[in-house]
Amino acid sequence: MTKKNVLGVLVDATDYAEATERVVAAAQERRPMALTALAVHGVMTGVLDPPHNARLNSFDVVTPDGQPVRWALNLLHGAGLTDRVYGPLLTLHVLSRFADEGLPVYLYGSTDETLARLIPELERMFPALKIAGVEASKFRAVQPGEDVEIADRIRASGARLVLVGLGCPRQEVFAYAMRPLLDMPLMAVGAAFDYHAGLLRQPPPWMQRAGLEWFWRLGLEPKRLWRRYVILNPAYLGRLFAQKTGLWKARPPAPATERPSTFAV
Repeated sequence: MTKKNVLGVLVDATDYAEATERVVAAAQERRPMALTALAVHGVMTGVLDPPHNARLNSFDVVTPDGQPVRWALNLLHGAGLTDRVYGPLLTLHVLSRFADEGLPVYLYGSTDETLARLIPELERMFPALKIAGVEASKFRAVQPGEDVEIADRIRASGARLVLVGLGCPRQEVFAYAMRPLLDMPLMAVGAAFDYHAGLLRQPPPWMQRAGLEWFWRLGLEPKRLWRRYVILNPAYLGRLFAQKTGLWKARPPAPATERPSTFAV
């Protein structure tokens, strides 16, 4: 078992190769699957919202997107991970394999403008990639019966994978809610759409290795992100210390099984 308890959220001690193979296998076997890549913000969203924590604990794969999450796996469980499994980079690993295998993909989320810039970039990187369909976010809650309509459109497109770019935690709720309706993997990929569309700049490699990507993003979007990092980062470190020392048991909630009554689309 690769799942380990990080502040009550079950995170997989995995690497790019294993995570990629699990997505490809689910696509080939036409199996439902939900994957997300969690940094500190994603983990803390679960910690502070027990029902969401239960949803995260039902995911087939949760990768350590941020270096502090990888460090936690190594500190708490001796995982011996030498690298994180960063959502935007994992997306490229997966798309490369899907292009090689001739497996079509569906892009769900973000805006029409972002998707219009993203598609030619992906086609440039992966000339053999088959994009079965694209669908921008509606930026509202799902309407009655609309989830079934979305699933029908995705299946009718011939897609074997859905990349979901709705932002945390909306994308995780979407992937959890849609998994029972689709016979394919759903990957919640966070800011990957914006990065690969050229709308967000990646931090230098040294900052990524040092776990300072949060500082880079804070500098780019201080008004939107300051609360996320100024409040949640210290809270994460405090809870990690408490779990390591035994002051807090950090018991993971049982995986959720019921679909949410509403979620963002």
